[in-house]
Parts: sequence; C-alpha cells; structure tokens
Amino acid sequence: MDKHKKNALITGSTRGIGLKIAQIFKENGINIFITGRDEKKLKKEAQNLKCNYLACDLSLANAPQKLFDEYKKYFNTIDILINNAGLYEYNPIEKANNIQQILNVNIKTPFELTKFAIPYMKKQKWGRIINIGSISGIMGEANASIYSGSKSALIGFTKAIALETAQYNITANLINPGWVKTDMGIDSIEESDFPIELIPQKRFVETYEIAKLILYLISNDAKGITGQSINLCAGLTCGI
Repeated sequence: MDKHKKNALITGSTRGIGLKIAQIFKENGINIFITGRDEKKLKKEAQNLKCNYLACDLSLANAPQKLFDEYKKYFNTIDILINNAGLYEYNPIEKANNIQQILNVNIKTPFELTKFAIPYMKKQKWGRIINIGSISGIMGEANASIYSGSKSALIGFTKAIALETAQYNITANLINPGWVKTDMGIDSIEESDFPIELIPQKRFVETYEIAKLILYLISNDAKGITGQSINLCAGLTCGI
C-alpha cells in the first residue's frame, strides 16, 4: 500500500471473520469503519478499535445507501471495501423462509456498496475490493441452496468488476472460506451434520488466516492478482 493511511469499510464486523479483519487492519495502520446489526456489541468493538461505526440491518432495501452515506461523514474517499456480511439458512428449498433477506445481504449489498465505492477508487486510481464468498458457492450445499446460489453469484460479479476497473489500479478478489471457527461456522456444521473428519486437514479455518490473506491481497505486492476466486478451506474443495 501507499505510505499514507488507507480507509476501509468492513461489513459484518461485530464478530468472526469481519471482526478479525477489522482488528488486523487496525494493527496495520488502516483507518476502519465497521458495521453490524448488534448495536450493543458493535459499539463495544468500535470503542476497543477506536473507530467509527453504524449499526444497520443490511437485509433492508435502503441499508447499503444509508451505510455508505454514514461512512462518507467520516472519510472523503474509500480505498478498501470488504464485503463480508452474510446470512445463512439451512433448509430444503421448499421450506426456505428468508429468501429476500439472504439475497439482500449476500448479493445486493456487495453490488450496491461496490457501485458507490468505484467512482472514488477510479478518481484516485487505487482501490481494493474483497468479497467474502463460501465454498458452498463453489461446490453447492444441499439444504442451503439460497446461500449457495448467492455466494456463487459473487464469483461472476467479482470477475466482471475486476475487468471493468483493471486500468484504474483497482483489484477485486473473492475469498471462499470453508468451515471457519466462528459462531456461524460451528452452528452451520452442527445443523448440517457435516463430519469434520471429511475436511482433509481435519480442522476449522481460523479467522486470522482469512484476515492475513486479505492483508496481502490489498497490498501493492498483490497488484497483479485480480478477478480471482480463492478457496481457503483446509483442503475441502480438493475432493476425496
């Protein structure tokens, strides 16, 4: 990255992957703005990180615009956008209950926040967009079809954005975590009865692994990496 401090917006920052990204960014001198639904926890983490924040529900139609407007009150540009927030539901398709909410958070929000951020990145001829997908978007996951479909959509979106913005020194990449050691990851593996022994490394991915991969991808050392879909899954997508 350049010598001056970069400004980053991170969605889904109150726990798990998003919180670890925020912590590692802060440790590396990046200005951060965080968001999540749990206002009490968000305020606590913002105080710990000494950063600005907005509590909002990204499943609501106007939430991405509201979030970006609030972000702009504190920063006059955006250098790094981390689309991390996600909703998961484990149900057969005929019993799916939260289709619109999942699509709003998992697809619509990344699309809209990217749309808002790109003009600033083009103007300064520098930007980094990281979308957090899932191995379920690569492999498919029975009884999580809406989640799988929404995460799969991020693959094409990331490639398209990378092509559109390549000449402006902007990169866009997608990370597809496997089972991650977070509340959501543990809950989902319990709901699906997926035996951890089937993961080749026989372990959960740690949140710091994802955060440190992102730290590299946003660096100038990684400026040639764009439009890529990177699986960080302890070998799960390799086959059996």
